[in-house]
Amino acid sequence: MTESRAASFQTRSIKNESKLAGYRLAVAMTDLTTLEGKDTPGKVRSLCRKALSPDVGTPLPEDAPRLPPVAAVCVYPELVAVARDCLGDSGVRIASVATAFPSGQYPLSLRLEDVELAVGSGADEIDMVISRGAFLAGRYDQVAGEIREIKAACGDAHLKIILETGELETLDNIRRASELAIETVLDAPGGDGLADGELFIKTSTGKVSPAATMPVVLVMLEAIREAWFRHGVRIGMKPAGGIRSAKQALHYLVMIKETLDEHWLSPELFRFGASSLLDDLVRQYARQLNGRYMAPYDVSSA
Repeated sequence: MTESRAASFQTRSIKNESKLAGYRLAVAMTDLTTLEGKDTPGKVRSLCRKALSPDVGTPLPEDAPRLPPVAAVCVYPELVAVARDCLGDSGVRIASVATAFPSGQYPLSLRLEDVELAVGSGADEIDMVISRGAFLAGRYDQVAGEIREIKAACGDAHLKIILETGELETLDNIRRASELAIETVLDAPGGDGLADGELFIKTSTGKVSPAATMPVVLVMLEAIREAWFRHGVRIGMKPAGGIRSAKQALHYLVMIKETLDEHWLSPELFRFGASSLLDDLVRQYARQLNGRYMAPYDVSSA
């Protein structure tokens, strides 16, 4: 039933004006990411320039609105300060993966230091990974305790909890992990004062296949909907990995609208964790306006 429902979101007819609006919204929802061992300060600076002007160098009609900046740039903790220096008070947020990303297989004390380093360097958002081994072994109290300590270490930075759904094996486990992550934060001291969008749940690190799929995201959105009904707090959602085309992005926007409501059609509550997606969004936006396709090399890369 979940797979059937998820597939139905791909059958909606979307008019050209709605496509243009959807492309612009998807760009504004993107966390432009570089998480490679060969990352350098120069690459991060280039990524930040693209984050601020995703369509720079792209031929568009003179009267066409330019694409907005992305929501955030996501980097490793060691490069947060570089991103902060480049982005300043532009409004593009700085996200950092932490907690021994992507495995999460380090002692908790080291994972907490990872968070503190990123926040101290200027990160606005922390993308943490749960201990999937502990979760699959049924040690839910351990997973919950680690989430509470990491949330406390974030201070004012927002937290995204990565479930790594490709390793959780079943949709039932994904739903259980989603609820565990959400309820752990909401039930912690101060959880009743959580602001909308201060907490996200996220599918994947992008390092494991499968990553984000529509059935997985639908299950997580339904957990978010139940939390909204119970607590009156809007939890954010971030699918990451495997979303590469503008067409796919529009399918996800339809799913958000039909599963939750228009409040979640905002970078404050929904993000795409992607890099190649942004290039296709720029190409498709230009095609709608110019009437012709662009080659991949016509889009500025980071």
